[in-house]
Amino acid sequence: MSFQLDDATRQLLESAHTRAAAFLGLACSGPPVFGTSGSTAGRRAGNLWLRVSSSRRRHAPRASGQGPLGAEQCIPESVPRPRLHDTLDWTEGDRFYQADVFDLVGPAVSASPDLRKDPGLEDSWWSGLKTALTDIATAPGTKITLRPAWIEEVFPKYLGIPAPTHVERVTGHGDLQWANLTARRLMILDWERWGLVPLGYDPAVLWVSSFLVPTVADRIRAEFSDVLDTPAGRVGQLVALAEMLQAVDRGYYPELAPLLADAAYRLTGVRPAH
Repeated sequence: MSFQLDDATRQLLESAHTRAAAFLGLACSGPPVFGTSGSTAGRRAGNLWLRVSSSRRRHAPRASGQGPLGAEQCIPESVPRPRLHDTLDWTEGDRFYQADVFDLVGPAVSASPDLRKDPGLEDSWWSGLKTALTDIATAPGTKITLRPAWIEEVFPKYLGIPAPTHVERVTGHGDLQWANLTARRLMILDWERWGLVPLGYDPAVLWVSSFLVPTVADRIRAEFSDVLDTPAGRVGQLVALAEMLQAVDRGYYPELAPLLADAAYRLTGVRPAH
């Protein structure tokens, strides 16, 4: 989901980013890039990228084995991603700030989570992504991404069906959409949500984010059919659909609404009310 920043939040993030850069001795250039979550700001610093995130003070300190630092420590070296070089955390008022210094990598496939045109990705890119997700699954996940209580709420509300009694989970990225992937060469960005996700959820998120480009959506289904076409993978698809339908209900991705509803109907035989 992509949020619109208000002026006050933008100013807080820019100010926090400036303070972090000064403390870490980094000279940043270019305009700030704000994350799709509305809680991060990043800027280039030579061949590095300084990213600062803001959350409520109660989230301090960083949870062990989670987020970008946990990914640097736990995710296999084989997974293509910007490497983490330094961190800085501080609290101010009711806010908790985290600064992370990564390798600078190429631009994301899309500036927003959803895809609007075919990026023309090569076969090697797709095979690389599939290998990366397989390797991520070998890491020990300590965080439950997408809580069971949330699943119990959104299935009847957005899909019109009861929540599953069992959700098989595997370690995954947790936010595998087009603003978190680079094309030339493959890099997986933004490891805030990595942890234990429903089986098939990662490719399903990419699938539902691609509905406006049917050729890419079909490619994702073909590449990950070994996971998506299983009973557990079907649950992963439904979780991704429910999450995106919730985003639509909140005013995001209106063009995707009928396509999401059609996909949910094909899987469940029930037409979503939202």
